[in-house]
Amino acid sequence: MIYQIRIKCHLDRKWADWFSGLNITSLENGETLLTGPVLDQAMLHSLLRKVRDVGLPLVSVICIQPKQANEPDVKP
Repeated sequence: MIYQIRIKCHLDRKWADWFSGLNITSLENGETLLTGPVLDQAMLHSLLRKVRDVGLPLVSVICIQPKQANEPDVKP
């Protein structure tokens, strides 16, 4: 599954290794979006524990369903 973890501060790209290689995107509103594959619930909890341990304010966690390769873009 692909997850987006939104935190309320800007992070440097140097944090990518700390957050298991997730993509780090700084948003204009001062938040950072961590996006990438999360293998299982244990990995998700590990990432959230890291956010907590560093003292970063968590805004949201969203699971994004990857688009199916055979699914049409437009539904009838």
